Amino acid sequence: MLNSSDTPDFQLDVVIIGGCGRVGLPLAIAFAKQGLRVCSYDVDEARVKLVNDGNLPFDEPGAAEPMLAAVDEGRLSATTDASVVGMAENVVVVIGTPVDEHLNPDPNMLAKALQPCDAYFRDGQLVVLRSTLFPGVTDRLIDASILDGREIDVAFCPERILEGHAMEELYSLPQIIGARNDRARHRAAELFGVLTDRLIYTGTQEAELAKLFANVYRYIKFATVNQFYMIANERGLDFEEIRRVVTQDYPRAADMPRAGFAAGPCLFKDTMQLAAFNDNNFALGHAAMLVNEGLPLHVVSRLEQQHDLSKMTVGVLGMAFKGGSDDTRESLSYKLKRILRFKAAKVLTTDPYVTDDPDVLPLEEVLDRSDLLIIATPHPDYRELRPHQPVADIWGMLGAGVRV
Repeated sequence: MLNSSDTPDFQLDVVIIGGCGRVGLPLAIAFAKQGLRVCSYDVDEARVKLVNDGNLPFDEPGAAEPMLAAVDEGRLSATTDASVVGMAENVVVVIGTPVDEHLNPDPNMLAKALQPCDAYFRDGQLVVLRSTLFPGVTDRLIDASILDGREIDVAFCPERILEGHAMEELYSLPQIIGARNDRARHRAAELFGVLTDRLIYTGTQEAELAKLFANVYRYIKFATVNQFYMIANERGLDFEEIRRVVTQDYPRAADMPRAGFAAGPCLFKDTMQLAAFNDNNFALGHAAMLVNEGLPLHVVSRLEQQHDLSKMTVGVLGMAFKGGSDDTRESLSYKLKRILRFKAAKVLTTDPYVTDDPDVLPLEEVLDRSDLLIIATPHPDYRELRPHQPVADIWGMLGAGVRV
């Protein structure tokens, strides 16, 4: 247990604000698994109930069993009552930081989101910011009126997990500890030290930019191969075959990813945050956005050159933003679907993991009714497909020789 001699009345070790989501809940489970007393505060009543009943609100391999054990043993609970924030020595904030309709971040968003909890912060607490932040927000919070002169330490320790691997990577990846003073640094290290002894120390803004740089680097890397994919397609060549030739036994190209939709709640948004931080002087990031966001349009345009879509039923395989996941947040499959609705006679969708979309049909029905298929999400379930109709295999799942 993490107990402070200065604050013996804390009833919990950790409260996680936003603690029933895909980032907050795995962290809560990991802390509870290590013996800490944890409560997940969340405004989503349905998710709170599921957690308190010992049920995961989403798919996350390896999380269900330790969560149920932690709930049964009283080490993990969830609530919609913000007053729980005042009961914990450590408060971890996991709140999404979207960009607005103009692709601009709101540096004040975090303070606004924390307002329901403002009255409950207490002297002696450590507040750890976990979500991607516009650089400087951590320091602004340290100096802001939300802390109202209270003796509270603040650190930025960015989330770095890959969805679907959270319960492994929370223990295996180094934890970045971004702090402005030694006390906050020591306390954050003590908290995350229960998960791993691999800790990396830096300042607050350096940690904020490290998180942004990591996500934007991946987004630009995906844009590079997607541009290669478009170039090959326009010349009638098979990108996946070219990629095989480039990467085979050649270490300097071993990390070249497959082409495919670069989507989800982080990469695009964080690229726009970094652009805004640099006064929108980020030509490389904006170019990556145009390439990645333009891939669905490219696919449909190429299909129009080969088929009369107006007379065809098109089946979209996969609506989640990544393979093996049920997460549809910011998925480009939905952009593809919207484009196809203007072009095709009918659009059908399927996904073996997504259960909350009423338009999603069983795979067998989509295969039976479709004249043309598009593999939009690289679910492992599609690797053995051998459909009779034409397939636009963006991800190269069916091997070389199948292209748009």
